[in-house]
Amino acid sequence: MTTSALWVYLAATPLFWLTVTVLAWLLADHLAVLAGRHPAVNPVLIAIVLIGALLKLSGTPYRVYFDGAQFVHFLLGPATVALGVPLWRNRGVVRRELLPMAVALVVGSATAIVSAIAIARAFAAPHRVVVSLAPKSVTAPVAMAISDNLGGLPALTAALVITTGIVGAIVVTPLMNRLGIRDWAARGFAVGLASHGLGTARAFMVHPIAGVFAGLAMGLNAIVTAILVPVLVSLLG
Repeated sequence: MTTSALWVYLAATPLFWLTVTVLAWLLADHLAVLAGRHPAVNPVLIAIVLIGALLKLSGTPYRVYFDGAQFVHFLLGPATVALGVPLWRNRGVVRRELLPMAVALVVGSATAIVSAIAIARAFAAPHRVVVSLAPKSVTAPVAMAISDNLGGLPALTAALVITTGIVGAIVVTPLMNRLGIRDWAARGFAVGLASHGLGTARAFMVHPIAGVFAGLAMGLNAIVTAILVPVLVSLLG
């Protein structure tokens, strides 16, 4: 069997792309470990670049890749639910911060939406783009559903969500350090609110309490954003 024929055979096998995804993540995470978990060496970004380059070089359509790697997509649900475990274990800490969290949640969610709409409008973006951009700070399934229901482009929303998460995960640690914010609950809640799952993953790497509050912010922000986006888009979009 020639190399070309072997590639065609492997690329058509669903488990092949799942294996590629896992290997890309393991390599990316190893590089992050070697870099001392420096925020700039983000394993998600590295894995995306590696897989994207392979798809481009091999001429493989995204649909073919997703059909093989969709089990990873399925695991997003259980992984999100699993965030409830550390949240329950630290429920006492969470209970003490309920009032400031409620205020930060509403203000932070509204700021993320309004700023996105304002930037899109400043560049004269079409309404569909504005709608697609508005829910960028919540987890992808929720953001895509909001975008689709309001007439946006779910694929564009997904790309914006991932970009927002990666940027947030990279800048959160140096930004918080520069601002002198030492409270792990505040740091975690801020990044979970702004950068959903990717920010939450970064928060857990930095400190467990930061991870707990990031997961809580991610879940609550999905609810609040689903309520606020239609209202704010109708007013500002």
